[in-house]
Amino acid sequence: MATFDDVLIQIGGFGQYQKVIFFLIYLSSMMFSHLYFGFVFLAVTPDHWCRSPGVTELRDKCNWSLEQEKNYTLPVGQSGSSSYSQCEKYDIDWNSSSGSCENPLLFVQNGSQHLPRTTCQDGWVFENGSFPSIVTEFELVCADAWKVDLTQACLNVGFLFGTMIMGYAADIFGRKLCFLFATFVTTVSGLLLAFSPNYTWFVIFRTLQGLFSRGGWLCGYVLITELVVSDYRRTAGILNQVSFSFGIMLLPAIAYFLPAWRNLQLAITIPNFLFLTYYWLVPESPRWMFSQKKDEEAMKILQQVAKRNGHTFSMKAEVTSLCGNETETNDEKMNRPSITELVRTPQMRKHTLILMVNWFTSALVYQGLVMRLGTLGGNIYLDFFISGAVEIPASIIIILVIERIGRRFPFAAGGLVAGGSCLIVVFIPENLTWLKTAVACLGRLGITVALEMVCFVNMELYPTFLRNFAVAACGLLCDIGGVVSPFIVYRLAAIWIELPLVVFGVTGLIAGVLVLLLPETKGVPLPDTIEDAENIRRQRSQAKDSHVVVGMFDLFRDPLTNFKLFPLSREFSAMPEHTNNMSCPAEWKKSALKAHYQQIVQHSTETHNTKDTDAVKIALNS
Repeated sequence: MATFDDVLIQIGGFGQYQKVIFFLIYLSSMMFSHLYFGFVFLAVTPDHWCRSPGVTELRDKCNWSLEQEKNYTLPVGQSGSSSYSQCEKYDIDWNSSSGSCENPLLFVQNGSQHLPRTTCQDGWVFENGSFPSIVTEFELVCADAWKVDLTQACLNVGFLFGTMIMGYAADIFGRKLCFLFATFVTTVSGLLLAFSPNYTWFVIFRTLQGLFSRGGWLCGYVLITELVVSDYRRTAGILNQVSFSFGIMLLPAIAYFLPAWRNLQLAITIPNFLFLTYYWLVPESPRWMFSQKKDEEAMKILQQVAKRNGHTFSMKAEVTSLCGNETETNDEKMNRPSITELVRTPQMRKHTLILMVNWFTSALVYQGLVMRLGTLGGNIYLDFFISGAVEIPASIIIILVIERIGRRFPFAAGGLVAGGSCLIVVFIPENLTWLKTAVACLGRLGITVALEMVCFVNMELYPTFLRNFAVAACGLLCDIGGVVSPFIVYRLAAIWIELPLVVFGVTGLIAGVLVLLLPETKGVPLPDTIEDAENIRRQRSQAKDSHVVVGMFDLFRDPLTNFKLFPLSREFSAMPEHTNNMSCPAEWKKSALKAHYQQIVQHSTETHNTKDTDAVKIALNS
């Protein structure tokens, strides 16, 4: 019986119509990045100090500059720093003080050393020229600074529960309907957030955005992957991440021209209403429709896609049984996914622990390095743009290496590069700003590779009946990492600006080393049973012995291997991996090549593959 991929191939595989749908969904992914990281610009914290009644009048009377005002009226900051305290002031009534303009604290014995201090009971003064942010409007500084962290943490808590809710709803009500509903609720919540009268309402609307935004984004991603043949699904996921990165690069430009937080929130929210037009532009997933026995509607969509792609869809209605309408077998009824299955056997227990650590670390470091840009005090717009731009090479690297080198080493390298870069930045002098930025960008590239790779590897290490559940269960640690990240960034930076990097560096290195304990899944069929998942290393070893590595002829430079590569069948289209040893004597290589060709002849004779037999005999005679 035909598979659904056979149907997709007949209607165009990855035709023009699918490309248009991909582009539309990628636009929504780009806007999702604004919600995800827009907080960096919504919560900018400018320089601030305590407001003291009477000081403004005294400054006007004495014609002080701002620096003189701070020098005369504010205590020194922590650790004897030359900066002034942002959270304390002298407990003095400046309206009744008798000090002179030259030394307003002269009336106090021993100057200001023993003056009583108090907290900023009258509020704060924020740096001149600073634009309104939620920090300045709701005064989220000093004792209330943790509320900034809580706001982003609530968004990630929304992601955590919303992803599960929307994932379940999408299997019942459909991908398209859930995408549209999530888009509508997220957009309305974003508008209400822009008009929040106080901090409490801001947190409520922010959490509501989290509950629906990421779930809707995932619904869109699932929809496009179900519209193309399996060969293009990995590319679809990578391009989805690329569009997300482009959104990150666009965000600082919007924030630069609309710096006030309410205007910025409106600018990144209102365009989302356009995605509601996808009700007419984007079809429902026919694969999901078949699984829900909506055969007639699914056939109409397939015929529409085929027509838009310039193909004819001639398969009969019998194909409507190919996507989920089959009755469950006894094995399928017995194999129900559960959390105990993830840790029941030794290898799967190890895989689950390592993947959970990497999901947590990837989210912690990925979000942390972006949010950290808001604490550095440099050109936040340029730094943020560069931070998004370095994600593009990460996607290109993955496309180029995962089918050549494999999964494990690029995955591990991503974590190790990210962790090492974070630790190196800590020890670079402050005056070498360009070098700190360059190394930090290298860390962003590394953690982006790790974040994209963890999902691929997660899917390839678990059996079919457990695969989606395993990705969802391990992926929960991603959202937990997102909840923890803002507290690491903002609270530890208040102690030492580089302390968050130390945490990111250590966790990144640990995660990268743990990845090396995972098996390589390149060239190994997806496991169907727990036994397959337990024996991935053995399958990999058997695959290396029985299959060959494409392109080995390009690595040889002796007379025997200079002849033309004949068009053999796929499994015999290149040489065994053990012959790729440049230190071997030429005669050893010749013997290995000859033995290999003889094995091909024997196999081809047994399978009556005369094409391979004739081609190899010609090669042997060469």
